[in-house]
Amino acid sequence: MTIEQMVLEYSSMLYRICVVMLGNEADAQDAVQDTFCRYLERAGNFTDKEHEKAWLIKVAQNRCRDMRRFRLRHPQVDIAEITAGYEDPEYSEVLTELISLPLTIKSVVYLHYIEGYKVAEISKLLGISVNAVKKRLQKGREMLRLKMGEDF
Repeated sequence: MTIEQMVLEYSSMLYRICVVMLGNEADAQDAVQDTFCRYLERAGNFTDKEHEKAWLIKVAQNRCRDMRRFRLRHPQVDIAEITAGYEDPEYSEVLTELISLPLTIKSVVYLHYIEGYKVAEISKLLGISVNAVKKRLQKGREMLRLKMGEDF
């Protein structure tokens, strides 16, 4: 059976299983996609069609379990929830752009401008030099200025 045939035959069933386990359509789509990717990478010899179907179901369930475990260990907050609490739409826009920055720059900019830490304190917190903090702040300001325009 080709991968196209398998996707057509099993994707809706796997999707329903994943939606039930994850409670989220986007995550369910990711889990189904990962299941078929693993099939392409690691599928062994199956004795019959039912064995193949059972393997796909088991892999999808394991992937969903892994995704739920990851979510429990690494909680995330939706950007809409963060920005909804702010009355000023301009501040909300700045926060959205800040979140889109690379992690190394984002953390320094956030700690300095939002949390109010001094450069030396950030240096100690992150274990980097004072000059590295200053350079990341400079890069962050430049990136935000480019994204938001000259009036930033």
